[in-house]
Amino acid sequence: MSGEAASWIAEVRARLASPPAGRLPASESRQAAVLVPLYVEAGELWTLLTRRSEALPQHRGQVAFPGGGREIGEDAWAAALRESEEEIGLDSRLVLRLGELDEAATPSGFRIVPCVGAIPATFRPRPDPGEIDEVFAAPISALANPRLVEDREVLINGQRRSLRLYHVGRHLIWGVTARIVQNLLIRLGIEGGEAYGARAPRDGE
Repeated sequence: MSGEAASWIAEVRARLASPPAGRLPASESRQAAVLVPLYVEAGELWTLLTRRSEALPQHRGQVAFPGGGREIGEDAWAAALRESEEEIGLDSRLVLRLGELDEAATPSGFRIVPCVGAIPATFRPRPDPGEIDEVFAAPISALANPRLVEDREVLINGQRRSLRLYHVGRHLIWGVTARIVQNLLIRLGIEGGEAYGARAPRDGE
C-alpha cells in the first residue's frame, strides 16, 4: 500500500470511528446493509453508486449504493459485501473495511447500516442486468458542492417535509441514499461544500 493510500485510509477510518455510528431503536423493520465504496483517483476521492433496474418490485429506477436485505445469520458487513458482489461484481477480498455510518430507515420498512469500504481505483463494475441498470462514479467534490445540492419542500402523508437532493450529472440522488451521502459528508467534515474541496482527506484536516 502506498503512503498516499495509507494516509487517506487512516484518516477516513479515524473520522468514522469517533463518534461511533448511530443506531436506530429496536423495531420490526427488516435489517439491511449497503456498501459505500470509496477510492482515490487523480488526487480526488470518489464513490460508486448504482441505478436500480426499472423491473424491480421496490425502489425501481432509484439511485442507490449496492446492498440489500440481510439474510439469517448475516451481519451488516457480510450482507453489504455479498450484495455488492451479486449486484456489481465486486470481489469482497478487494474491499478494505473503513467503518460504518449512521443507521437509516426507509418508508418501505428497511433499516440500513451503511458500511464504508476502500476499493481499488482499477475496479471495473460488472452489473447484474436483472438488478442494476447502471453503475456510475461520483466525485465527493461534486456531492459536497452546494450548487449541486437542493433542499426541496414536499408533502408526505399530509406532512410538509424537506428532502435533500444531490444532482450529479444526469443523476438525481434522493431519499435514504441522499441521507447516507449527507451523513458521509458530515463524517468526513465536508458537509455543505466547505473548504475540503476535491481532495482526499489529509491528516489534521
